[in-house]
Amino acid sequence: MSELALLEGYQTEGQAEPPPLGFPKMYRLALRTWPYMKPMIKHLLVIGAFALSGGLIAVVGTFIGTDLLTNKVLVGEKLQPIQAIVLFVGDEYVTTDPEKLGKGVRKATKGGSTAKGKGTTISVPGESSELEAIEPELTPEQRRTVRNRLIVWGAIGGVLGAILMSAAWYYTTWIWQCINQNLRVAMVERAESLSLKYHDNARVGDAIFRVYQDSAMIINLLQAGIIAPITALYGVLVGLAFVAAFDPWFALMIVVIGVPLIWMAVASTPRIRRRALANREANSALTSRAQEVFTAIKVVKANRAENRAFNQFAADSKRALDAAYFLRLDMALLMMVVAILGGALLVGFEYIMVSWVIDKRETALGALVASFIGFVIWNLGAVQIARDRVERLSWSGRGLLGIWMRMQDLFIALDRAFYLLDLEPEVLDPDDPIAFPAPIEQVAWQGVHFGYQEDKGILRGIDLEANTSTVTAIVGSTGAGKSTLMSLLLRLYDPDTGEIRVNGVDLRDMAIEDIRANAAIALQKNVLFADTVANNIGFGTPNVDRAAVEAAAHVACADEFIQQMAKGYDTELGERGGKLSAGQRQRLSIARAIVRDTPILILDEPTASLDARTEQDVLANLATWGEGKVIFLITHRLSTIRNADQIAFMEDGQIAELGRHDDLMAKSEGRYRAFVDAEMVGADEGSSDE
Repeated sequence: MSELALLEGYQTEGQAEPPPLGFPKMYRLALRTWPYMKPMIKHLLVIGAFALSGGLIAVVGTFIGTDLLTNKVLVGEKLQPIQAIVLFVGDEYVTTDPEKLGKGVRKATKGGSTAKGKGTTISVPGESSELEAIEPELTPEQRRTVRNRLIVWGAIGGVLGAILMSAAWYYTTWIWQCINQNLRVAMVERAESLSLKYHDNARVGDAIFRVYQDSAMIINLLQAGIIAPITALYGVLVGLAFVAAFDPWFALMIVVIGVPLIWMAVASTPRIRRRALANREANSALTSRAQEVFTAIKVVKANRAENRAFNQFAADSKRALDAAYFLRLDMALLMMVVAILGGALLVGFEYIMVSWVIDKRETALGALVASFIGFVIWNLGAVQIARDRVERLSWSGRGLLGIWMRMQDLFIALDRAFYLLDLEPEVLDPDDPIAFPAPIEQVAWQGVHFGYQEDKGILRGIDLEANTSTVTAIVGSTGAGKSTLMSLLLRLYDPDTGEIRVNGVDLRDMAIEDIRANAAIALQKNVLFADTVANNIGFGTPNVDRAAVEAAAHVACADEFIQQMAKGYDTELGERGGKLSAGQRQRLSIARAIVRDTPILILDEPTASLDARTEQDVLANLATWGEGKVIFLITHRLSTIRNADQIAFMEDGQIAELGRHDDLMAKSEGRYRAFVDAEMVGADEGSSDE
């Protein structure tokens, strides 16, 4: 185990430049998420209405509750009518002088003096003055009643709030996951529709990371890109409005202080974007590395390459951790500066507000709010409310800055997710597809040229015909183009030039789904799943019955060993069929292709792992089963080739020779005969070595 360096690699030099992410592109990316949100629009409106109404109730409740606690319970001022109704108390609790409520001091006539009192008029001898009666305060018993009922309302609000918030959290989580599911499914569907040219050149782990991680940013778009900014802006505007209600200068000072915060956000944006892109790319590479290591674990162990694999993974993991750490470090540093400014703002405003309390300065709205709350002049309650608003404004400002920084990562991720959706499949269905011909009579390649890259051709002018009820063996050295030839038949790729026809109909005039529904393939790499034997054989054949599964297993000579297993066809296989031998896995793969009962069957090295006797049994069964079908065998084994109806010997992307085994072997200088002789020499040398 090794420790991670604290700041090593913190510099951003050498990092890839992020794609341009101006407001127009961010808007377009956000707009593209609409099709995946649209099915949940009713639920989004419901949760939005709940959030807005809940926020408004919380603000109003906070104001009224603060006024009741500070000005009524602690100071003893009379209640406003609405407050008395809410607390279920009588008129004796209610003020009779709402316009002067909260002043507590009356002004004498000119030349007189001021005095305080309760429910009386005071005259001062020798002076021409008359003081107005002062509003009587709540009695101690009335204050206790107000306090107790305020506590009851607080408890009720707390319980109801907790219940509603829990329900809202569960409801919103369900909404987010449904939206994310819509995007994930669309991405996988597009990935499956892409031709193998894309998958041949892309790392599997990158596609996994895009689908699983980058797609999840659609949730963050709703939360951090739409709801959070709206909520934060709503909080800022409401906060400014309430602060302006106390004093407009307050609101103006806050706006002025917000200017450097906006400048810092703009200045830091390019750096945050580079960090976000580096983080995404590093974690994508780590996912790819993990997928490759575990997929090739047998190869790693067999070659004693554990240390090498571990070191590669450790290096990728460190790179990913550093990228994530440095992204968050930059965000934390910027947020720290904002927090310092916010703290200084609060201290300065605290001093100003206290001085206004001492001077008994009137609030901006004054008597206009006296019917609801008692903040006609600056008092303890007004200070607490104003301080709370300033704190909330500070938090909202920091929140908006944090949202902006997270949005950079969010839109980088969405851009990566939509990159996969923007890839256009190279193999497309025609506008008006022709049905697959039935019954099948012939499959033909006519002048087919193909290359995975434009400057590197694999197939060069292929001409080949295969008729129904025949077996065609495709033979040649490694890299001759045998598997590529069959891939074109399945329309995994399309020819660069030339045509592939079934009963004279070009494959490009048929629907891809229709072609693959009528052609089955048993791959050289026997891919099995951690499922039952029956489900592995029936994979790709929906609603297949047990009788068809068992019949296919019989043709593939797999029935005997399956019956000997603990639960027969219901036996659970290990990961990738690890409980089976190579020959058993191969026979299950052949059975999987046979059970589909398609008019075209492709077997890629079908008997490579079979002993001679089992091989002959499988081939004999296939010959009987293949009546009315076209069968292709890709193989090197001479015992498999001999009985084929025709042999297509491929060399350098071309069919060098075509015919039956005996006819081709009769050519003394033939390319096929030379290939067979070389194979036989190799087999003899292998036997003598043993």
